[in-house]
Amino acid sequence: MEQEKKYGAAECGDCNTCPRNCNGQNRDDVDPAQEALDAAVLAAAAVDRNSYEKNLYRERQATLAEDVKATGYHERFSKNAVAAPATPGKEGSLLNQNHEGLTLYTLIIYSENYAGILNQITAVFTRRQVNIESLNVCASSTPGVHKYTITCYCKREMAEMLVKQIEKKIDVLQANCFVDDEIFILETSLLKLSTPLVLADKEISRIVRRFDARIVEVNPTFTTVEKTGITDDILAFFHQLNDLGCVLQFVRSGRIAITKSCIEHLDQYLTQREEDSHQQ
Repeated sequence: MEQEKKYGAAECGDCNTCPRNCNGQNRDDVDPAQEALDAAVLAAAAVDRNSYEKNLYRERQATLAEDVKATGYHERFSKNAVAAPATPGKEGSLLNQNHEGLTLYTLIIYSENYAGILNQITAVFTRRQVNIESLNVCASSTPGVHKYTITCYCKREMAEMLVKQIEKKIDVLQANCFVDDEIFILETSLLKLSTPLVLADKEISRIVRRFDARIVEVNPTFTTVEKTGITDDILAFFHQLNDLGCVLQFVRSGRIAITKSCIEHLDQYLTQREEDSHQQ
């Protein structure tokens, strides 16, 4: 007869259903003294584990204190989140104002709803070494047509060239470029602020009310604020809060825009194209 295989603690691992203990004996034959010893060992291990976690927490706090002393960053709340003032020139186009001689143009593009169109459009910018500042893609009011709102810093000649090259794409219906005075624009931003600093500094609440921002969430750790408006207002709001050192995170959406014209150029274009097709 094949000898019955015995499992050790590392091999079995399921003591609730296994009929044997780690020594291969039936549970009915377990010595109460041995069972008490096993329970004491488990209790001691639990105490050691808790002690290790506490020591690790104290070590983390000491390390954080050294980092604060070396870098000047400071802890805002208990979960080791650090708020550091933003450094101008190190956050991409948000704070980098190195666009001398260039104008911010907004390109509004309409295309068929096919896969791969976005890649074709962005390739036009890549070939001409024009950096895209923001990009927003959504379905338009015309069924089957998508709208792309792209912003970039360039000269007038380059913006017109980009529009002409994009319109050459087969699935692109229409493309136009505008400056800020020719369109209505809107952006949305979210800021995560340190709640202890918000409660300690009344100026933060005044700035939030002054810029007509909206508080969407408050907890003991952080406060989330939403600000919707034009780009200049959003950046001014961010700069004032950042100067107070309370900003933990900041993000803003791509620009959405509509023209100031009384008619929709896309509808006019589609109507004209349909009439031309009927005449042929």
